[in-house]
Amino acid sequence: MFDILLAQAPEQIPTPQVNYAAVTPMLIILGAACVSVLFEAFVPKHMRWSFQLLISLGGIVAAGAALAIYATSDDQVKAGTTTFARAISVDRPSLFLWGTLLALGFMSVLLIAERAVEPGGAFVAQAAIRPGTVQDRAQVGSTGMQTEVFPLTLFALGGMMAFCAANDLLTMFIALEVLSLPLYLMCGLARRRRLLSQEAAVKYFLLGAFSSAFFLYGLALLYGYAGSIKLSDIAAAAAGSDRSDTLLFAGMGLLVVGLLFKGSVGPFHTWTPDVYQGSPTPVTAFMAACTKVAAFGGILRVLTVGFESTSWEWRGVLWGVAIVSMALGAILGLTQTDVKRMIAYSSIAHAGFLLIGAIAMTEKGLEGTLFYLLSYGFTTVAAFGVISLVRDSSGEATHLSAWAGLAKRSPLLAAVFTFLLLALAGIPLTSGFVGKFVVFSAALSDGMAPLVVIALIASAVAAFFYLRVIVLMYFSEPAADGPAVTLPGTFTTIAITVGVVVTLVLGLAPAFALNWAGSGGFAF
Repeated sequence: MFDILLAQAPEQIPTPQVNYAAVTPMLIILGAACVSVLFEAFVPKHMRWSFQLLISLGGIVAAGAALAIYATSDDQVKAGTTTFARAISVDRPSLFLWGTLLALGFMSVLLIAERAVEPGGAFVAQAAIRPGTVQDRAQVGSTGMQTEVFPLTLFALGGMMAFCAANDLLTMFIALEVLSLPLYLMCGLARRRRLLSQEAAVKYFLLGAFSSAFFLYGLALLYGYAGSIKLSDIAAAAAGSDRSDTLLFAGMGLLVVGLLFKGSVGPFHTWTPDVYQGSPTPVTAFMAACTKVAAFGGILRVLTVGFESTSWEWRGVLWGVAIVSMALGAILGLTQTDVKRMIAYSSIAHAGFLLIGAIAMTEKGLEGTLFYLLSYGFTTVAAFGVISLVRDSSGEATHLSAWAGLAKRSPLLAAVFTFLLLALAGIPLTSGFVGKFVVFSAALSDGMAPLVVIALIASAVAAFFYLRVIVLMYFSEPAADGPAVTLPGTFTTIAITVGVVVTLVLGLAPAFALNWAGSGGFAF
């Protein structure tokens, strides 16, 4: 009997088919992360930085090349495909999000690898060093930077790619943990202000654990409702099931709370200001741009594929969430005196704008939200690159008073930061204006005029704290003992330049990116 069961087992459990060409970009990033861990373990300490940088940038470039080859291969790509037993969906939105993540990840790795701005880099050379310990230049030169940040970045990037392409909730949960756990560690690796950095890591970890619990509990309730964790099966059950809707909407509510936390959408934003402020600035740039892209990629897929048929019941709730997020971000941003916390509250307001496009659930809404993520990501990474250059004896000078008269100390840096702030405010001739325009247009087409009016008011309020910084830089006298502007290294220069150029190009000629963002829907 046992032999018979063994003989029948392969027929009863079919081997899932894998479309390796479709998932090659994601596999390259995860493979590079694994190789990076091995190099961290076996390569001599003085050689690690060079090898890790080569693996990280080379892996991202290779993944980008594989993505470009697959995306331009044939017309079937437009329709999308599912693989790994329908656990991963590689469709046009996935390809767009993957391309965005790879580009932003490349820029973030450049900022992470920078060692010219601060001797030895922004990361503590010994992860276990106690807060308050001062490392002198000789120490820094002998130990170098903490190169374990490179494999952590690659694992987080791979998790983000899996997260926004996940076609079932269990895969999405695993991807959520893969992207989150490295970020918890990276937040606590700042060379300076160690206590603040470690406090940020602990807060992010604790609140992240709560959000993961919400997500997992929602997943369990939805499995109890639909008998499946696949989004398409949940959608089919919601459209034609005679089961009680209590499990459906309770599960969806808990699931969406976990997703909104990752997107730093108010009122699930409480981690954002402290973590943005306390983390090393390159990590803040990576987290602010890439995590936002992955989170809203997941939100778009869950709402559109899994719950579109029940949108009448939950849409009003997300209207309220979007309003709260925009109001909190715009109003509390006015009270901030730290530039990193100000941009954190700015991101909360932007999350509300993004949520408007996500709940439209139309082709224009999908196109607008994807374009917004692209434009916001490049602008944000460049902005944090600029912030890393204004420094005093204690490190980065992030208090707004330190930025007074910056235009007289460094006219070029002030001009670049002014342009980036205007883009975040949504001023014409920048990508921020086009992003808001397409999202608000999609919302108007879908009958959400009252929400768009509220969003325009929130945009006007938020513009005040961007303009306040600009006025401070140009119309205030610099303090005699004020901070200096550090000459950027090659890596930081490249990252800032790319961010500024893309922000300008997407503001002047956005047609190509909009066409790519609107070239197809989700496959399931």
